[in-house]
Amino acid sequence: MEGIQHKTVVSANGMNIHIAEKGDGPLVLLIHGFPELWYSWRHQIMYLADHGYRAVAPDLRGYGDTTGAPVNDHTKFSIIHLVADMIGLLDAITNEGEKVFVVGHDWGAIVAWNLCTFRPDRVKALVNMSVPFVRWNPDGDVVP
Repeated sequence: MEGIQHKTVVSANGMNIHIAEKGDGPLVLLIHGFPELWYSWRHQIMYLADHGYRAVAPDLRGYGDTTGAPVNDHTKFSIIHLVADMIGLLDAITNEGEKVFVVGHDWGAIVAWNLCTFRPDRVKALVNMSVPFVRWNPDGDVVP
């Protein structure tokens, strides 16, 4: 899409995170689902940029052009790691402590919910699509 810039944010939580971005203004972090990439947000990036926002859509750990995740070690793909990736990305592309708008879809909504849970100091507002918030229950049984 015209005007969308592609960059690699080096050493964000030890990885090289590919982002697609456009616009100036308050940052909107767009987190994709499974099995998607930044490309899922291409139309929203254009709209947000045209309406005074800086839209940023990363490829998550293990997806697309984001590199550096230990793909042979499934323990490095926990929600803690994914949230840390988003914080590492925000640390690299925003001013210190800046709060951002977060939008998540599908698997990205789970990452976004947990980003808000673990780091509310970095989130201004949240919009999620297709996945409700489910609080973790340490005594729960995920298989009935």
